[in-house]
Amino acid sequence: MARGLDGLDRELVGLLAEDGRLSVAAAAKRASVSRPTVAARLRSLLSSGALKVAGLIDGFEVKGLTTALVGLTLDKYKLDEKMVEIANLDQVGWAAVVTGRYDIIVEVTTEEGIAGLYEFLSVSLHNVGGIRSSEMFVVMKARNKWMLLPFGMRRTWLSGAAGDE
Repeated sequence: MARGLDGLDRELVGLLAEDGRLSVAAAAKRASVSRPTVAARLRSLLSSGALKVAGLIDGFEVKGLTTALVGLTLDKYKLDEKMVEIANLDQVGWAAVVTGRYDIIVEVTTEEGIAGLYEFLSVSLHNVGGIRSSEMFVVMKARNKWMLLPFGMRRTWLSGAAGDE
């Protein structure tokens, strides 16, 4: 169930959106509340799943990343089930059920360029099954597009298997 955010919660989220490394003490000072209050609010936001503090990257400032948006139409109307399955694929940053022409929109990021996008369509989505059609839009340039690396890429980068310079 979605959680409502009060004024202080919103202010703390806004402060962290500007600087995810902001200390509890600095956040308390800027919000004009005590450190224990900020610490308790942040614990509550994190534990409820309303907030996640993470390292985001600009995919256009990192060489070798290719991002695409993929519109999917399902064979059967199992929106929640398919969205979860697709969101859990290694190349997927996020998936959303949407209105309009598609049932689900997905953001895909790969280090393998067009070959990685092709593998996503021909192997990963094929293994999920239940997809009637897809349309891919390769992102050529973007502004204000910060992204969390997809799970599979994070796992690879953390293991060092991606190769250091």
